[in-house]
Amino acid sequence: MNEIDPRAVVAASARLGRDVRIGPFAIVGEEVELGDACVLHAHAAVRGPARLGKGNVVHPFCSVGGDPQDLTYKGERTELTVGDENVFHEFVTVNRGTAKGGGVTRIGSHNLFMAYTHVAHDCMIGDYTVFTNGATLAGHVTVEDWAVVGAFCPVHQFCRIGKHSYIAANTVITQDVPPFSKVVAPRETKCYGVNSVGLERRGFSKERVKAIEQAYRLLLRSKLNTSQAIEKMKETLNGSLDVEELIRFIETAERGLTK
Repeated sequence: MNEIDPRAVVAASARLGRDVRIGPFAIVGEEVELGDACVLHAHAAVRGPARLGKGNVVHPFCSVGGDPQDLTYKGERTELTVGDENVFHEFVTVNRGTAKGGGVTRIGSHNLFMAYTHVAHDCMIGDYTVFTNGATLAGHVTVEDWAVVGAFCPVHQFCRIGKHSYIAANTVITQDVPPFSKVVAPRETKCYGVNSVGLERRGFSKERVKAIEQAYRLLLRSKLNTSQAIEKMKETLNGSLDVEELIRFIETAERGLTK
């Protein structure tokens, strides 16, 4: 049975699953679909068109599914799609897509968005990501599974954040961040090697981590340029699926690579 506070505003066209809880002064807009067991706390707002899967939690003063903040947006019908069991903390903002960007902002499942996070129009977020307080994505950013974006990190439009990567706080990202890496900017934005602790916590074996570390030694610490390092990886580490993933990511980079 759904629990809807009488002070909440739920649009007539909204569709609610089972066991949905909506707190006082929360807003569910037109063309919003909330899956089973979603929770909107007091003063949370979900605007449509937007589809949220099961078990999503939206904390007070969030704005999920708002209009894209783009000068070319002229009221076209665009949407937001969200998977299951994501948590949106206080003052998080998530915008729908734009017509020029494909019309959809897409978020996967099991992601954590801490307070004041911003996800702009046409972003594509995978699964199990973490956005620390104040992390900000410009439009058209792709964030792959298990990535962590640190506090107050702005990410330039069209950049990609690779799988299992870790971006430390206050790091400005203007180029693609390769998978499995840790990136920090004490003075300049630089890749400092493999996110070994994070990979171990996620069950990567010592052999997998070792292969990734060997690849990064070639990429960052050898005297080889990027193309030469890739060729050396292919020659010496071609049995590692993780290294193949790293090579694929580098070879498809369009904004350069953080090194």
